Amino acid sequence: MKYQGCLLAVKDIAASKHFYEKVLHQNAVMDIGVHVTFEGFSLQQGYAELVGISVDSVKEQSHNFQVYFEVEDLDKVYAKLKSISSLQWVHEIKEYPWGQRDIRVYDPDKHIVEIAEDMTTVIKRFFNQGMSAEEVATRTMFPLEVVKQYALGFSM
Repeated sequence: MKYQGCLLAVKDIAASKHFYEKVLHQNAVMDIGVHVTFEGFSLQQGYAELVGISVDSVKEQSHNFQVYFEVEDLDKVYAKLKSISSLQWVHEIKEYPWGQRDIRVYDPDKHIVEIAEDMTTVIKRFFNQGMSAEEVATRTMFPLEVVKQYALGFSM
């Protein structure tokens, strides 16, 4: 068995496709009208009918699932998203104990979308702040050997 991705039930495929393509810069790999596939996830309009369940049983804003993306420059993405007045926010920039920062917004169907710094960026930031590999490992909760491998990938 091979995992193929998740599927998001959407009310308006055009609005959702626009959000993922124009706001989040995802490229559709297949578009057959009511079903659009991106790398790692798909959108499906008419999901209830497709699987034979009650339309009322498809919950909006359930807060029990999210789509996750990573970026190198969270501040740049944040500034761009702040310029979209219609965007609904779950929260603005938040930093976690391991040093990674993220934001969360709702897509048109109220699915939570998380956009976080990739951990390479976090680790690089810590090294640039003068932290030792041991300090970075402690802060990020990554094994020391993993942190050292990251450090080999960029100059400090």
